[in-house]
Amino acid sequence: MQMDERKKKILRAIVQDYINTAEPVGSRTIAKKFDLGISPATIRNEMADMEEMGLIEQPHTSAGRIPLDAGYRFYVDCLMDQPKITSEEKAVIEQQVTKRIAEIQEVIASTSKLLSELTSLTSIVVSPHKTKSSFNQLHFLPYQPGQAIMVIVKDNGVVENQIVDIGENVTAEELQKITNIFNQKIKGHSLGDVRHSLLHEIYSELTRQRSLIDHALELVSAVFEEQQEDKVYLGGALNMLNQPEFRDVGKIKNLFQVFEEDEQVKKLIVPAAEGLSVTIGGENTLKELQDCSVIAATYQIDGEPVGSIGLIGPTRMDYPKAMAMVDYMTKTLTELLSKRRRI
Repeated sequence: MQMDERKKKILRAIVQDYINTAEPVGSRTIAKKFDLGISPATIRNEMADMEEMGLIEQPHTSAGRIPLDAGYRFYVDCLMDQPKITSEEKAVIEQQVTKRIAEIQEVIASTSKLLSELTSLTSIVVSPHKTKSSFNQLHFLPYQPGQAIMVIVKDNGVVENQIVDIGENVTAEELQKITNIFNQKIKGHSLGDVRHSLLHEIYSELTRQRSLIDHALELVSAVFEEQQEDKVYLGGALNMLNQPEFRDVGKIKNLFQVFEEDEQVKKLIVPAAEGLSVTIGGENTLKELQDCSVIAATYQIDGEPVGSIGLIGPTRMDYPKAMAMVDYMTKTLTELLSKRRRI
């Protein structure tokens, strides 16, 4: 779409003022607030042209203009400032995420809560894909007579632990031997590999502990097969109630019904390509999101996408801030999870 510089400045002013006020923007408001060096009459003429181009509309005869989806799209693609967040916001993200890195699920849950708090939008975070995970480390730690703590570390950073019965006669030295052999054989392999091709190798080196190995593998299987679906964390859903666009009870009810379906929610934040993905209004496939925009990105472990992060809000959202938040949070999670995997 071709637009001269004057139209670009006016469209930018309309979008920014409407984001801040949720009120239609008139020519006199633009002339006063944005010092474009042109008269209200000239601004009105330009606004009429942009209305014909499908970028803005006049909701009422006597009102100013508001952006349409195409206007937001042009703003995001061509007009808005480079997305950035403050050093204070970066520090909050790093502090909150880093202090919970010992437990991945807590990290994911806190990420969702933090994003919604920092943006006043609704956040969605999908946990690392469990179905693709392989072993990284396994440990048996003495707990009390006849019991040990089995700790499984997966290659996606998820840590699972469980108290297991090992029998009264298994010594700490034998537990350490089992740990060493398991870690030599299983690292980087899936559960299926361990069950079949590697099991006889482990048995041959640990014949005395065969019953314990069988029991441990049953528990490992349960850990890997539990919650095969990626977990979805939703933060700040009630933030939508604070948006003027969602004062209609029927509209917000339909949106909340979508939020209750994990499969629907996951589809909302699958980026179309690497990097940030911005879906505006009618670009969303779900009719319940026709008045919303979605910012999404994937986080990775050593270059492999393992989960998604997204923000949902009205089309009248602060795009630079929302995009910067998702981008920085994605990079922070990627760095921390990749670092943890190599520990």
